[in-house]
Amino acid sequence: MNTGFKKMTVADQPAKTMGLFEKYLTMWVALGILAGIGLGYLFGDGMEVISGIELAKVNIPVAILIWLMIYPMMLQVDFTSIKQVGKKPRGVVWTLIINWAIKPFSMAFFAWIFFSKIYAAWIDPELAGEYIAGAILLGAAPCTAMVFVWSYLTDGDPNYTLVQVSVNDLIILVAFVPIVGLLLGITNITIPYDTLVVSIIIFVVVPLVAGVITQRILIKRRGKEWFKTSFLPKLKPVSISALLVTLVLLFAFQGRNILNNPLIILLAAVPLVIQTYFIFFLAWFGGRKLKLPHRVCAPAAMIGASNFFELAVAVAIALFGLQSPAALVTVVGVLVEVPVMLSLVGLANRWKY
Repeated sequence: MNTGFKKMTVADQPAKTMGLFEKYLTMWVALGILAGIGLGYLFGDGMEVISGIELAKVNIPVAILIWLMIYPMMLQVDFTSIKQVGKKPRGVVWTLIINWAIKPFSMAFFAWIFFSKIYAAWIDPELAGEYIAGAILLGAAPCTAMVFVWSYLTDGDPNYTLVQVSVNDLIILVAFVPIVGLLLGITNITIPYDTLVVSIIIFVVVPLVAGVITQRILIKRRGKEWFKTSFLPKLKPVSISALLVTLVLLFAFQGRNILNNPLIILLAAVPLVIQTYFIFFLAWFGGRKLKLPHRVCAPAAMIGASNFFELAVAVAIALFGLQSPAALVTVVGVLVEVPVMLSLVGLANRWKY
């Protein structure tokens, strides 16, 4: 029977449009990197003052920007549905396997191959050992704060992401020192717990509390539909803008180092980038095999691929010194992470299922 209504097909549905930031994100990132390096070179002393504004080795200006990135993600957390995560634990278990049974050891392997073997003509064995140490510190510290950003940009499940990050934060407290000690052959590592605690408070607790309070107030006043369809979409440009400004600052802090030591920066970046893509692909395709939904698989892959760089930098400085090769590698990890992770965000969105 012909009812007069035409069945809607995919072609008939309204096409999704990308905002200005998302559409030209690659260009914004490239401009941000160039602007950061230029600012660092021209205003190096001023950048040093800004980079020195710290609390427990956490840079406050960068922390504020990361907070602005995370806050929109926290607005989506629904505490009533978090309890459902326990009924589907595969995503959390897979995240833990990637982060603690694979990632530190694959990072150590790639660092050893490159710094000890491939780069042997340019780096002497003693320095190679310190470069490897810096890479290991990065690999043993899975990401916390920025995962909320990558999850948000890939439409990850905010409730599941919060659980994944929270579980990793707890495991860092007990697993970071033994793993680093095993891989470095050092037993007297002192973990900077002040850095760890301050990072968790700034990047998880404060934005979560602010997000929940804002969510309840706005839904009570304007309704759930307005909150989801009108308010939340307006915050996405805020997150991406804060991300780009963070990128500018990170490169500005190291502008002179990059221009004065371009070769060593490039050499150190290669194994870190390879490690990042390796872990992402392993976590992504493994998650697909485990039949994880995209909203769980994407943040699970992002947690493994990215690093808790505040912790890694702090430990490298404490163990080897501010000007050490180990500290330099952790800083290079900071520099390459945002552009590389943005490329993985693009892949995750392209492969959405």
